[in-house]
Amino acid sequence: MSGRLSVIGCGPAGEHWLSPETAQLIARATDAVGYGPYVRRIARPGMRLHISDNREELMRAVLALELAAQGREVVIVSGGDPGIFAMAAAVCECLSEADQPRWDNVELGIYPGISALQAAAAKIGAPLGHDFCAISLSDVLKPWSLVCRRLRCAAQGDFAMAFYNPRSRHRPWQLGAALDILREEQPPQTPVVFARAIGREDEALHYTTLAEADPEWVDMRTLVIVGNSQARYFDHGQRRWMYSPRSYPVIES
Repeated sequence: MSGRLSVIGCGPAGEHWLSPETAQLIARATDAVGYGPYVRRIARPGMRLHISDNREELMRAVLALELAAQGREVVIVSGGDPGIFAMAAAVCECLSEADQPRWDNVELGIYPGISALQAAAAKIGAPLGHDFCAISLSDVLKPWSLVCRRLRCAAQGDFAMAFYNPRSRHRPWQLGAALDILREEQPPQTPVVFARAIGREDEALHYTTLAEADPEWVDMRTLVIVGNSQARYFDHGQRRWMYSPRSYPVIES
């Protein structure tokens, strides 16, 4: 008898970021599959943990499907939301391309979580209050030329932007190159916020502008938000906020 595979997101930090639905799925799971920090975040007594490296998404999806095909109650874990640069796509890819009859009876569910862009935007104010896009700056699974084209199109369309995977030890230069592209298309005073480790003890927000944005402040735990041409900062209470107005000026074509 086949089991169930639930593709879940555990949010950007601790248990308070879990939806009630996701918490219920975790409580009844026999096995948890995923990247170590995410799996350990939701581990429960008696749960079997299957931990793998962050770049082994397809292998992870296959393992989770195999466990479910054995009749187990499996959760495959992503940080944030599983459908945004995360495991939902890998599981769907496996199921659509593999000829594995033993997977046919696995019950599949994909459940939303609080994404990094939602968590960061809420801490900042409402930077994504108008049209926006999310772009991963990683060129591991797509060519950098495509990233550049999307960045330029988004800037020319005056979208607010959220950048995932902005910078790492192995990819130290991409964020600087991305900001240079935006500087060719957007005003220098465009608001930029680096939101680091949102929801954790070392959470930090760094407010800057496109002209002054320094990639050295950013690591893989940082989500970068770039405003559109109407975005603005304001001060309230003891801190700074940023938002994109709901209305937009008419631009003559």
